[in-house]
Amino acid sequence: MVPDHIITSEEEVKKLLSHYSITTEQLPKIFHDDPAVKAIGAEVDDVIRIVRISHTAGRAESYRLVTRRPKK
Repeated sequence: MVPDHIITSEEEVKKLLSHYSITTEQLPKIFHDDPAVKAIGAEVDDVIRIVRISHTAGRAESYRLVTRRPKK
């Protein structure tokens, strides 16, 4: 089962980056042509929140920066 993928608002991104003292480039990446990214209509430079159900943590959230896949 695919975990929930949600496009985050600009305000939420600012809070996230401020809380961890990081930039968007320091977030893990997800490619723009990933099926989950396409399904929610995210675009390059959007930040995606991924919510997974975890047996140990209950609910685990992670964030990814949408990037364009490099050409071969």
